[in-house]
Amino acid sequence: MKRIFILALSAVCSVAFAISSLKAAPAVKRVEPLSWWTNMNCPLTLMFNGEDLADAQVTVSKMTAKGKWDTTTKGLIVKGQHNAESPNYLFVDMEVNEPGNYRFLIQKNGKRAVYDYVINTRREGSRDRQSFTSADVIYLIMSDRFVDGDPSNNSTKNTKEKADKNNVHGRWGGDIQGIINSFDHITKLGATAIWPTPMLEDNEAAWSYHGYACSDYYHMDPRFGTNELYCEMVQKAHKKGLKILMDMVPNHCGSQHWWMKDLPYHDWINQFDEFTNTPNVFSANYDINASEYDRLMSNRGWFDKPMPDMNLENKDLLKYFQQWAIWWIEYADLDGLRVDTYPYIERLPGAEWLKAIREEYPNINIVGECWTRPASAVAYWQSGAMNYDGFDSHLPTVMDFPLEEAIRQALENDGSGWGNGLTRVYDALAMDYLYADVNKLLIFVGNHDMDRLADVVKDKDLRRVKLGNVMMATMRGIPQIFAGDEYAMKSTDMSLGHSTLRRPLPQANELTAEEKDMFDFQSKLFQFRKTEPIIHNGKTMHFFSRDNTYSYFRYTDEGAVFVFLNAADQPRTIPTTHYAEILDKYQKTGKDILSGEKYDLSRTDVTVKPLSAIVIKLNK
Repeated sequence: MKRIFILALSAVCSVAFAISSLKAAPAVKRVEPLSWWTNMNCPLTLMFNGEDLADAQVTVSKMTAKGKWDTTTKGLIVKGQHNAESPNYLFVDMEVNEPGNYRFLIQKNGKRAVYDYVINTRREGSRDRQSFTSADVIYLIMSDRFVDGDPSNNSTKNTKEKADKNNVHGRWGGDIQGIINSFDHITKLGATAIWPTPMLEDNEAAWSYHGYACSDYYHMDPRFGTNELYCEMVQKAHKKGLKILMDMVPNHCGSQHWWMKDLPYHDWINQFDEFTNTPNVFSANYDINASEYDRLMSNRGWFDKPMPDMNLENKDLLKYFQQWAIWWIEYADLDGLRVDTYPYIERLPGAEWLKAIREEYPNINIVGECWTRPASAVAYWQSGAMNYDGFDSHLPTVMDFPLEEAIRQALENDGSGWGNGLTRVYDALAMDYLYADVNKLLIFVGNHDMDRLADVVKDKDLRRVKLGNVMMATMRGIPQIFAGDEYAMKSTDMSLGHSTLRRPLPQANELTAEEKDMFDFQSKLFQFRKTEPIIHNGKTMHFFSRDNTYSYFRYTDEGAVFVFLNAADQPRTIPTTHYAEILDKYQKTGKDILSGEKYDLSRTDVTVKPLSAIVIKLNK
């Protein structure tokens, strides 16, 4: 069967096109990666998929300026090849020397097929691209539920699940165009980077809206848009000063992935006689008392029935995933990655996967979902950790679940009782000594996998929501805002699970006065943070109390930012005399960025209203 990929020769978004012979065998259906570039650090190994490819001979020719095929080319050279267990795959190692249009000739038993491929010139400066840092604020989007910018693609002929906005667990039509249309809103909020949940094809018959069961690693789900539109989104984001992260899932694919009908190897996925869940025992990875059985099951058990667990210990799969990540970064000009369910991946191959990406892009930041506690468990997964076993994940940024839990628990009660209230937050930051780099912690008060902050704070009091956001905007690390939380959005029905918190972003004409107030409050916070290097890079000194208040200074040699939070239901006096060791280094007067009110911290009678905070910039 003939299959054609349209070739775009732009430097930003070029893809390969392919033509396989209609009459001759062996037949080639696909070659991945779809294209490649010159001057890449990662060696290129192509995965050919089709029919009866085992032991086929592969040779290369190049299109000349005169439209002829040069069979003596040295621009792309076959260096070696090997079969898979399935006869329908062939892995071919290539040496890449020159850009151009190439043609593979695949011959076996006197029969032949051709497949055309493109090598592009690498984008200038691509290797040294910068990434997201503690100077950024990340805006998390649940892609299908965010904004429907193009209703015409809500359902497509070749995808199983159709849009149904009456189905709380179904697809609702959010898409790439909706994200593009929302850039002004995101920049007005003060966010500088966007993390959309996966938008690669997920062809499950139900529950496909979340995107975490990939059925094609190299193509956008058509209900979100095309590869070309995704590239356009990244380009337009960059012009707005926004960075784009891609959410990647190397731990599992979807049951509808095309290779599930014919796996390259039996161990391409982790297989059992019957369905076997992962026990979610992350601690088995570093527990000196753990059994090998628990260690293996933690990494090899399946996340869910529709999500076959990938086995990165298979060398060809590991190489496939390394090239997949690098291909998307290069192809779409991405600014970073988020990795789903990172500790579920086979530990050492997972580190090798990340190492290859970072060797290709030395400055790139990658954040991993390491949903575990306590802080010592999370710290194990951050690159540079002083682990007893010498393990280095090569994962620069980890999600700070211990701090998230502390903030939420602090705001869920009135602070009465030993160790409750904001004492929990103090205790969480006291664990900072465990981390290799606290400025590379992703901090958040909610995301797409947990009840919204406005759902869980005591009495659903939005003043408590504001306190949570003050902490997120002024603490060390990289803040992440979940779309809708800028309005203190709530779930519609928590009994139905997380589908009801993954709601579309309200439009401007739909906002209540309460929602407008919340947005203005957070915009003021994050716009301040956006331009304040003391918050980006400063150290932290915090002060303990048991009256449900919490205070801290973010500071450098040039200045400080003082934060005082009062989560009590009555006014509190700031104990300014306690702060002499740091306060005496700076001017003691400043303006609260939230209210505009001027404060004199040389006084001992300064009070803060119930359930409120002040944030004051202090100059040297």
